[in-house]
Amino acid sequence: MSGKFVAYVSCYTQGSKDGIKIYDVDVKNGVLKEKAKVSITNSSYITISHSRRFLYSITDYGVESYKILPDGGLETNSAASINGMRGCYLSTDYEDRYLFVAGYHDGKITVLSLNEDGSIGAIVDEVYHKGMGSIADRNFRPHVNCVKMTRDNKYLLAADLGMDHVKVYEVDHKNGKLKMVDIIHSEQYSGPRHIKISKDGRYVYIIHEEKNYVDVYSYTEENDNPMFEKIQTVPTLNEYHAGDSAASAMNLSWDFNYLICSNAGDNSVIIFKLDKKTGMLKKLLCLPISGSYPKDAMLFPDNKHLVSLNHENNTMTFFAVNLEKGTIVMNTKEISIMQPNCIVFHELSE
Repeated sequence: MSGKFVAYVSCYTQGSKDGIKIYDVDVKNGVLKEKAKVSITNSSYITISHSRRFLYSITDYGVESYKILPDGGLETNSAASINGMRGCYLSTDYEDRYLFVAGYHDGKITVLSLNEDGSIGAIVDEVYHKGMGSIADRNFRPHVNCVKMTRDNKYLLAADLGMDHVKVYEVDHKNGKLKMVDIIHSEQYSGPRHIKISKDGRYVYIIHEEKNYVDVYSYTEENDNPMFEKIQTVPTLNEYHAGDSAASAMNLSWDFNYLICSNAGDNSVIIFKLDKKTGMLKKLLCLPISGSYPKDAMLFPDNKHLVSLNHENNTMTFFAVNLEKGTIVMNTKEISIMQPNCIVFHELSE
């Protein structure tokens, strides 16, 4: 692989100000070298615009945007309030006209307009999820944990971990307003956490935190109505595993051929081969990551190396990966980093 990459890692700060760290990526050897730090509080999640020109981050008081420089550095662009409690996830539509923010603590979806220069505009819609969750001591109210557009840019999927379902909203692209048109119901006590969508847009993957599995849905549209049909459920754990485990991360590989998930408690990573024709998943490996609470895990762009962000013991661990043999082997020293949350790779322009 000839391209040059940087990696952005978001962190909780707790006294420090360096909420985003930027690393040069050595793809061949599967290692990261720190390049720069960005001053931002408690960056719980980051995303890159579909134009690949801007990065957006959660922060304590709302959201911030950055211009991505040619060398991968970040230049502060703008900031905005989300008029609520701190968000936990954010994403853009495929035209980069709107920024969607998921509110775990207040059960709210916030929609903000985006300007052509990547700066964040006004709030254009706010939707509160309502109802009572299935487990009173944990899910006594809605917890919106992920917001993701379908690839045809028509519907916003909002995973509600507290209510055990994913709400489907039609997006009015003229004004950014959301209209609920469907609900994808998950099993009770399952806790849908994150959503990923296949490259061709025909399959939706939903990871469930509490019951440690991924549901696979086919997605079609009939008479201007979205249709979701469950076609597979796969566990994220081995049959032998640590008790009190919770599924945490879910990512698609750079080439969309693999799905990578991680498990807290069991402290493991599982990699599935993705059948692009059927959308089905085939387990290749499920192995320990030499850290505690892998909040995120991702294959390097060459699919030959893997990084795990270990939230509870403040490390990133690195592995050489052999997907054909189903093995991962630690290949370099761990990196100390305060409470890492998520990692995003970015390919630099030639």
